[in-house]
Amino acid sequence: MAKSPWSKQVTKALRADGVDLSAIDTSATPGFKGNKKSGEQLLAERGQVLSDLQEKLFANGRSGDPRNVLLVLQGMDTAGKGGIVRHVIGSVDPQGVDHAAFGVPTAEEKRHHYLWRIRRRLPTGGQLGVFDRSHYEDVLVVRVHDMVPPEVWEKRYDEINKFERKIVDSGTTLIKVAMFVSLDEQKKRLAERLDRPDKYWKFNPGDIDERAYWPAYQAAYQAVLDRTSTDYAPWYVLPADRKWYARLAVTELLIDALDKLKLDWPGPLFDIEEQKKRLAAS
Repeated sequence: MAKSPWSKQVTKALRADGVDLSAIDTSATPGFKGNKKSGEQLLAERGQVLSDLQEKLFANGRSGDPRNVLLVLQGMDTAGKGGIVRHVIGSVDPQGVDHAAFGVPTAEEKRHHYLWRIRRRLPTGGQLGVFDRSHYEDVLVVRVHDMVPPEVWEKRYDEINKFERKIVDSGTTLIKVAMFVSLDEQKKRLAERLDRPDKYWKFNPGDIDERAYWPAYQAAYQAVLDRTSTDYAPWYVLPADRKWYARLAVTELLIDALDKLKLDWPGPLFDIEEQKKRLAAS
């Protein structure tokens, strides 16, 4: 048996408990001993494993199993959330994927409680849900830009914990990934968007303005990790300067979550021999 390129299980290597964001190395590859080449090769192999497990999840959902998986991707602009969706989630059957990208709330969404739009996009049985940004925007952007008074967003940490407890109890496996790039790496990625015509559409001039708030965002993210990483819905801190590592790590987190569901192919809801006879006679 080939020796594992992982020195530590990814769920343990990335677990947020006690993490000091000011001390993390965003170019690190926690738990992984290989290089970019071996990481990309492993990603292709593990992508197939993920695809097979996701198909079982989807099949069980079609048979009435209420269990589902929800991947929450949270990070500053250019952290690589879109790349995760394209290169990791893109390896599985799209029929079983429910992807939601939460931007600035619409006029209708603003008329409701901040969790209203989140509840409407929760995955159903058999689905692999993906949130590109999430309910955490309401204790991150809202806090950094003073959109509501501190006494309003301060109460949301406990409210989010209760909300996540409820959805986990209803059958959702929640995987929360906070992705972090360095200020220099973000600058490099933004510059690439300005240099390439095929990337113009991804560039938002406001992303440059947001760079001035970097320390405030770091403080807001630290509070999120400290106050909403729970046993039932832990946060994973993902250094994301190396895109190949970020994609491999998320793949492994998803495989781990699906493995723990101990999925098997659902049995038939019909008499197999009878259907074989009917088919032969048709």
